Amino acid sequence: MSRDWVLALDHVYTRYGGEVVHEDITLHVWRNEVLGLVGGSGSGKTTLLRQMIGLEHPHSGSVSLFGIPLDRVGPRRERNLRDRCGVLFQGGALFSSLTVFDNIALPLREKRLLDEAAIARLVSLKLDMVGLSWRDESRMPAELSGGMIKRVALARALALEPELLLLDEPTSGLDPMSGEGFVSLIESLRESLELTVVLISHDVDTLVDLCDRIAVLADHRIVAIGPLAEVLASEHPFAHGFFHGRHAQGALRGRYRS
Repeated sequence: MSRDWVLALDHVYTRYGGEVVHEDITLHVWRNEVLGLVGGSGSGKTTLLRQMIGLEHPHSGSVSLFGIPLDRVGPRRERNLRDRCGVLFQGGALFSSLTVFDNIALPLREKRLLDEAAIARLVSLKLDMVGLSWRDESRMPAELSGGMIKRVALARALALEPELLLLDEPTSGLDPMSGEGFVSLIESLRESLELTVVLISHDVDTLVDLCDRIAVLADHRIVAIGPLAEVLASEHPFAHGFFHGRHAQGALRGRYRS
């Protein structure tokens, strides 16, 4: 794994009025790694994900993408950096009034760099990447299963050939078989496209199967970070409860070897 970083958060503080969400968070994501982010409800995981690509800005501290501090660039440069990232929002966040084709084509059309024929070819390519076909192009989101929604949302996230992929609960709501299929898809895309991936997940199976490192967010801070073996050894109450509860132990049994 290359040791240059793609994303860096340094001493990030986030407040909403008098409410502290993040306090002195420092986190670097290395090129070509998969970093998992776990934390309790309301711990600020999605807020942190949005800050990573400049959709929100912290109260203080710095966020850098590809070596460039987001607080030192103008809106246009920030958008250009964001175009190098793909995001799969929780639930897929497809536009219900648009077909599968138009959902995937949307970021390509917004850039206005390609004609419709080129966009059509790229949409077909992205559908093929995520295991779907041209037969699905005319379908509406309401006609799709949960697994298909996630795959279409992933195809849209990949439309601009991102270097960094952010996934918010990518297997949430999927049955075990669909979840395993989606994890295998992310694994293969990471290897073939040389992606760097940050994912939020509460699913221990997903974390074990995909992540090189895991960061645990609790008490407004990163309380543990490292490969699974190091995080399992954490004595912080949230980290211990998350990874040593009955469900987590069932997921880890037979999968993890120290």
